[in-house]
Amino acid sequence: MAEQIEIGYQTFVSDGDDAFSAIREVSADSLVVYVENAGDFHVLLDAVEAVHFQKVIFDCGKLERRLQEAIGHAHDAESRR
Repeated sequence: MAEQIEIGYQTFVSDGDDAFSAIREVSADSLVVYVENAGDFHVLLDAVEAVHFQKVIFDCGKLERRLQEAIGHAHDAESRR
């Protein structure tokens, strides 16, 4: 599946409507995503639920707890404007 994913694709969780990040790196077994105000996270490919239209959808339940929390706050700076 990694061969379908490219740097710059937007990232989503299966139950979310808003992109929380973009792909920064792709390797044979994982991806690196950057979440604003939280930094880079390595995500194993088994957490990828689907890839289509330059979007990567993750199964939130397969993401580490720290990343789940960062996703929950990814748009905090926007809501303060």
